[in-house]
Amino acid sequence: MPKFSFANLSKRLRLLSSDEISEIYAGALELLNEKGAKYHNSEALRIISDNGGEVNKKDMVARLPEELIKESIVKAPSKISLYDRNGKLAIVLEQSNVIFNPGSTAIKIIDTDSGEIRKPNSKDFIDFVRLTDALDNIKAQSTALVISDVNQNIVDRYRLYTVLKNSTKPVITGTFTKDGVRDMKKMLAIVMGEENLAKKPMAIFDVCPHSPLVWSEVVSQNLIDCSRFMIPAEIVPMPLAGALSPATLAGTLVQHTAEALSGIVLAQSTNPKAPVIYGSSASIFDMRFGTTPMGAIESMMIQCCSSEIGKYLGLPVHAYLGLSDSKTVDAQSGFESGIGILMGTLAGINVISGPGMLDFESCQSFEKLIIDNEICGQAIRLSKGIKFSNKTLAIDIIKTIAHEGNFLTNKHTQNWFKKEQYIPSLVLDRKTRSDRKYKPENICKRAIIYAKKLLSEHKVEQLDPDIERKLDNFMKNKIKDRSLGFPIYQ
Repeated sequence: MPKFSFANLSKRLRLLSSDEISEIYAGALELLNEKGAKYHNSEALRIISDNGGEVNKKDMVARLPEELIKESIVKAPSKISLYDRNGKLAIVLEQSNVIFNPGSTAIKIIDTDSGEIRKPNSKDFIDFVRLTDALDNIKAQSTALVISDVNQNIVDRYRLYTVLKNSTKPVITGTFTKDGVRDMKKMLAIVMGEENLAKKPMAIFDVCPHSPLVWSEVVSQNLIDCSRFMIPAEIVPMPLAGALSPATLAGTLVQHTAEALSGIVLAQSTNPKAPVIYGSSASIFDMRFGTTPMGAIESMMIQCCSSEIGKYLGLPVHAYLGLSDSKTVDAQSGFESGIGILMGTLAGINVISGPGMLDFESCQSFEKLIIDNEICGQAIRLSKGIKFSNKTLAIDIIKTIAHEGNFLTNKHTQNWFKKEQYIPSLVLDRKTRSDRKYKPENICKRAIIYAKKLLSEHKVEQLDPDIERKLDNFMKNKIKDRSLGFPIYQ
């Protein structure tokens, strides 16, 4: 059954044994066969029924036989190639390849000048996208902010429009409406060409079932539409251990697996070979405060374990890591984000969403994104390990220099130090106090200064004028409330 071998992960993070994964998987199969999943969408129920599911139309519940689930897993592609706006390969989502993108759908932002927490506007989002475009370790965009000054009926389209105009990087996005995927697919076709939508995808759409084991009408339709158009869909269960799933982590993993499998069945029943990513935004529920701490170690454990299960099934995997529950950029935000980014990278999670996010996945910060970019860089370096060869062991070099000199001017050093070391930006303080240019500023201030520098200097590659005009016209036609205007920033 498994299409993935853990042989190449021997030096990486693993929290579950193969036997434990098998137990969780068997429990999920039992749940879906006996209890089933609820789909508030008549088309989804029809599709599943036509493919062998046992549907109760009155209750809107589909029981999924084990054979149907296993067939769906086998049909799902084991890798997904993701492309940039120019049609160049950005990354292949398979094995332990990792790509980072900012967390998504924040309803607040920290103002870089005042430090005030406020609603984000379209100018904030354009700057955020441009900043992400400039960061080397954040290889993908996300529709990170819910913009407050744009008609909310079309804000999902406007967010994708903003990314397409202001970055070449692939994007992880999503929609809030039943027909959103159809419109956003048209926008992607304008930029990439209709013929490249399935062949060279640049966008991944998040689809999130509701726990426990429920698919809304809107999200079901989004998944159906993604599958029909062969647009990669990231199935992202959001169980809350102790509130919307069992308090035990093992029990939450069983439910999480069942929810993910119920989405995989719908996707493959709609269109065999439809690309899906096995995602997670799971969390524990803090009984003291009624909160969902994404920075809790247990939340990170659940998500890393879910990725192991996704890999066991032979699918690309995703998780929300690198987030903090702190309300400001401080020591808590640093250690929670750092732990999550390191765990996710060592677990080989293909798509890691979360850099920049604070306050239970509800707030974005320019300075935190800058700091997290450095954490991502160091985590990527760690994942590459130590190279061993005659050249890297450098025994002959040591023999030549030992007892008498140093290695600073040796050609071996010149050839290797940039290959061996991750060189961070000056946001990280590695200077000495004796340096005349040294100023004892905290990392947040350095990050804000660096963010403003990048925004003033970074040049975003422009769209072809004809393509940009078509995209602008499409977006203008979607705006319902003309009193909001049409903010386009250069």
